[in-house]
Amino acid sequence: MSLEITISDAIKDAMRAKDKVALDALRAVKSQILMLKTEAKGAEVSEEQEIAILQRMIKQRKDSYDQFTSQNRSDLAEVEEAQSKVIEQFLPKQLTPEELEEAMKNIIAETGAESAKDLGKVMGMAGKTLAGKSDGKSISDMAKKLLS
Repeated sequence: MSLEITISDAIKDAMRAKDKVALDALRAVKSQILMLKTEAKGAEVSEEQEIAILQRMIKQRKDSYDQFTSQNRSDLAEVEEAQSKVIEQFLPKQLTPEELEEAMKNIIAETGAESAKDLGKVMGMAGKTLAGKSDGKSISDMAKKLLS
């Protein structure tokens, strides 16, 4: 089942439950998917594109959360955090730090990387392999740690 259909069903459930926070987050996701479909002139949205949309939206909400907390606006920060949690439900299962380290060691072995100079090569392959399973910052931090 495509993400768009899943989101539509979740929107209906949120409407029935009168969950405004979830409804706002889900409508934003659906809007982004529809915009992507419009830009692609009706072509189907791939799973990778759907995951990228979800990750981008979660990152935006986490950035907003950080800004609101630094400005002592806990009321707005709580909304951003709640929306982020709603959107995260639609991402694939995230890797634990141990699983990420193991995956990164395999990628480093496959690429033959030996030092921080090979970081670009490792990140390129890791970005494709681990898309949706971990955020870019965690992947980058692990790669730097293992290559240093």
